[in-house]
Amino acid sequence: MTRALFVIDVQNDFTEGGALGVTGGAHVAQAVTDHLRARRDRYDLVVASRDWHAPDGDNGGHFSTEPDFVDSWPPHCVQGSSGAEYHPDLDTSFVDVHVLKGDGRPAYSLFDGVVADGRPFGGVLAAAGVDEVEVVGLATDHCVRASALDAVAAGLRVTVLTDLVAGVAAAPSDAALAELRAAGVRTVPSSDVVDGSTGVPA
Repeated sequence: MTRALFVIDVQNDFTEGGALGVTGGAHVAQAVTDHLRARRDRYDLVVASRDWHAPDGDNGGHFSTEPDFVDSWPPHCVQGSSGAEYHPDLDTSFVDVHVLKGDGRPAYSLFDGVVADGRPFGGVLAAAGVDEVEVVGLATDHCVRASALDAVAAGLRVTVLTDLVAGVAAAPSDAALAELRAAGVRTVPSSDVVDGSTGVPA
């Protein structure tokens, strides 16, 4: 079995003080780093994604001056801006593959992105022979959800580590985790995957 860790969008604009800051985002950045320091050998591949939106235009309707916060949003994670950078508490030296998504169009899932040489991420993952993934990052109710669902659709065994994610709001985050469980995703704390527990908390 070849296992990957997906670190989703742990960026300055998605943490406290950012354009779309998530409460607990900075904690997730540090907690993911701590997890990797203790358990890097658990993963054959560590992948980190970033929103990487074009500085001009509305990125296919993704940006709006009157956002509905469902399909349109205030400008965020603009290419070359500090908001698009990884949060400083995320130690990116552990990352093997960096994925950029949302260049000129809406993109929520890691699978919508490309790697540095322009190859689609899905092809890179398939070439690595990954069959199991654990998902962490931001935000539970948006890009974590979309990435995990696409991982299931790609035929992977998927686990979301619930202590290493944070969402925009409690109710939609809970709904996203329920949707993921219904799709076959395990949702457990990071301690459970190490201890071997098969419990799936509500």
